[in-house]
Amino acid sequence: MRDAQDRPVRSRNPGRCNARAGGTVGDRGSYRLQGDRGGDLATAEQRIVAERRIFPQRPELMLNLASVYARTGRDSEARALYAAVLARPSVALDLPSGAVASSHDLANLALRRQAQQIATR
Repeated sequence: MRDAQDRPVRSRNPGRCNARAGGTVGDRGSYRLQGDRGGDLATAEQRIVAERRIFPQRPELMLNLASVYARTGRDSEARALYAAVLARPSVALDLPSGAVASSHDLANLALRRQAQQIATR
């Protein structure tokens, strides 16, 4: 999932896996999304999918994978992940700007944006 400046989000909870722009799984469990800055969405997708095999219910991973799906034209897969986020309890997520948003707010925002994009096609 992306914030207002089109940057990935990460979990606010310190013990959680954090999805951010960059490239590796850090020593404190933070996940850095490889393909975001360089546009390599295939690599980003592979890494997030691998991370989701370990942590399938982490909303930050679902949101970022949904963002990759949406950016690669797989709208139905993205919607399914946003719905999965909404089906779970809301989690506070840190945005790269330093702001905090709920996983539900971000999923709903993404769904609204996706609906607007479909309407303008």
